[in-house]
Amino acid sequence: MSTGFFVTSLVVVVSPGTGVLYTLAAGLTRGRRASIVAAFGCTLGIVPHMAAAIAGLAALLYASSVAFQTLKYAGVAYLLSRSTCSTRSSRSSSLRSCRSS
Repeated sequence: MSTGFFVTSLVVVVSPGTGVLYTLAAGLTRGRRASIVAAFGCTLGIVPHMAAAIAGLAALLYASSVAFQTLKYAGVAYLLSRSTCSTRSSRSSSLRSCRSS
């Protein structure tokens, strides 16, 4: 193991991630309850990845480039639909149309 690898690994392990920063910001601005809810939400975000790994989908996506590309483009389509909905809602100042779809 090289010294550069060791230092880089140490920096990655020690630095907080986005979930930690979000939880701290929620706690500092809105209190203990908001911090707990934020931490729970960030932790809950791991569940789809664990379910995919348990179901063997991670191995399927690794082995099949067609399945991976299909999933990637489906994700792009979903994000584009959300951004379009958000843009339309910001013009009409109502978020109901986005939440119902």
